[in-house]
Amino acid sequence: MKATIAATTTATIAGLRGQFSQQWKVMAAFAAVYLIWGSTYLAIRFAIESLPPFLMAGARFVVSGSLVFVWARWRGAPLPTRRQWRDAAVIGALLLLLGNGSGVSAQQRHVPSGLVALLIAMTPIWVTLLEWLRRSGTRPTGGMLFGLLIGFAGVALLIGPHNLAASGGADLLGVFLALFASFVWAAGSIYSRQADQPGSPLMATGAQMLCGGAMLLVASGLRGDWVGFDPAAVTARSAASFAYLVIFGSLVAFTAFTWLLKHAEPARVATYAYVNPVIAVFLGWALAGEPLTPQTLIAAAVIVGSVAIIVTYRGKK
Repeated sequence: MKATIAATTTATIAGLRGQFSQQWKVMAAFAAVYLIWGSTYLAIRFAIESLPPFLMAGARFVVSGSLVFVWARWRGAPLPTRRQWRDAAVIGALLLLLGNGSGVSAQQRHVPSGLVALLIAMTPIWVTLLEWLRRSGTRPTGGMLFGLLIGFAGVALLIGPHNLAASGGADLLGVFLALFASFVWAAGSIYSRQADQPGSPLMATGAQMLCGGAMLLVASGLRGDWVGFDPAAVTARSAASFAYLVIFGSLVAFTAFTWLLKHAEPARVATYAYVNPVIAVFLGWALAGEPLTPQTLIAAAVIVGSVAIIVTYRGKK
């Protein structure tokens, strides 16, 4: 009898320890996705202070993609087929060449990193709209339509002429580039659902990073990023920011994200879409002295709220 009680107690304690350890892992993974991905906007701003923008972005994803690709192969993932490479190239072009490239270009035009993050947070709104407009698309629910309306109202408030003038003199072309980045991210996300991708998420992401990064490097050459570039002129802050984007922004945060998809509810994981821009706005204000007007704060609350509504109702649907 005593032996049975002791065995039961030992098993209970072991189970509680395992549950406690799992909860800490989930919390750490959420912290990584929230904080690291939210900080990448500011890291990009610091990186392009002395690094050509498309050259920086291309090198970042080629290095990150190579590491992810090799890791996936080491874990036994098969090489992508020719068709999978083709679809990876399309996704890489939409998400990285056009999406990330436009976001980087927006910051080059002196659009504050927090404002860029808020505009790119529009991605779930564009996804909902594109899904509705495409052939055999899905009509959004009443709650999602409400989220769409207040989301666009928040953008109108955010990019009002008076607010742009008070937000560091951001120009309209830079704002348009950030909006375009969120739009092509949405298009790429929708395309990826029907694309032929490797069974390993690591291999799929590595292939997309390699393709998109290579395109960004070609684009940097066409833009003349290489002309007159002097590696010796790269500042320590830009170099450290680049390393941060490669190691933490692309590797650590992505690993945490893919792990969360298997160990947490999708609705909880999706909360990164409206937590990241809040982190980005705060870090831009606290570490880079980016202006933060009352109108920007109100617009941020409206946009983040609209994304939260859309993500919540999509999850229910």
